[in-house]
Amino acid sequence: MHKVLITGGAGFIGSNLTEYFLNKNYKVVCLDNFATGHRHNVEPFFQNPNYALIEGDIRDLEICRKAVEGVDYVLHQAALGSVPRSIKDPITSNDVNVSGFLNMLIAARDANVKRFVYAASSSTYGDSESLPKIEEVIGKPLSPYAITKYVNELYADVFSKTYGMECIGLRYFNVFGRRQDPNGAYAAVIPLFVKQLMNHEAPKINGEGNYSRDFTYIDNVIQMNELAMLTDNTEAINTVYNTAVGDRTTLNDLVKYLKEYLSELDSEIKKIEVVHGPNRIGDIAHSLASIEKAKIQLGYKPTHTIDKGLKEAVKWYWENLK
Repeated sequence: MHKVLITGGAGFIGSNLTEYFLNKNYKVVCLDNFATGHRHNVEPFFQNPNYALIEGDIRDLEICRKAVEGVDYVLHQAALGSVPRSIKDPITSNDVNVSGFLNMLIAARDANVKRFVYAASSSTYGDSESLPKIEEVIGKPLSPYAITKYVNELYADVFSKTYGMECIGLRYFNVFGRRQDPNGAYAAVIPLFVKQLMNHEAPKINGEGNYSRDFTYIDNVIQMNELAMLTDNTEAINTVYNTAVGDRTTLNDLVKYLKEYLSELDSEIKKIEVVHGPNRIGDIAHSLASIEKAKIQLGYKPTHTIDKGLKEAVKWYWENLK
């Protein structure tokens, strides 16, 4: 029975990974300080004998060492997300995303963990205007958050070459789905818009709404983590992969989708009009991933397009937020 450490395991992505691997009879250790994760995300797992929770911070090296004891694989999700958050407070973002990441690498190295799979970010593409985004072509970062996630990739590369670690980075593209928090100043756009529409409030789009994103449903992300963790293709290791669908949706079209699916549950939502504000500092205009590398090297086959994912997400939010 394999033992997996999921850092940030009480967060949106981490708790979904935890549920998935527990259902596959893995032993799962969750490390989380509950800065952005939630206890209600992990409470259903407390009665599972294969689950263990360590409440602690990745900025504490000794906690990281404790968390990796006897672990076969690390799925490192813990981070302070959000471009605006990093612009407001770059020091804390750097402490968590860079120093905390380095602590986890050191702890995993010293514990002889088989493989270290980590959450990288599409923000690494920065000011590169080429579409679709190809892993080997990036630009200059546009925010402190983007810098931290690129530094993660650099550290992982050095640790693989210097210490012989097996590291794989997954550049997440706008992940959404069940358990993504719609509350707080840094809520992601999809759960925020869903909550606003359900409350009959007007969603606010930054800019004219023509910016586009490769919105990626959580089940696709789970698949990529499992493939990266278990691949026996030696050429697939010690690199990074786009974790996306390979399609893009404008913010205007996103709202249309959400209004359509939610109005099937509440007809009043059809009438809600969108408001527009200024573009956010640090935002890239367009994001579209090439997923050819993941398909070829890992055998990745995304199961959810934007419309299928949104339908499932809307259903989850309707049942859990009402």
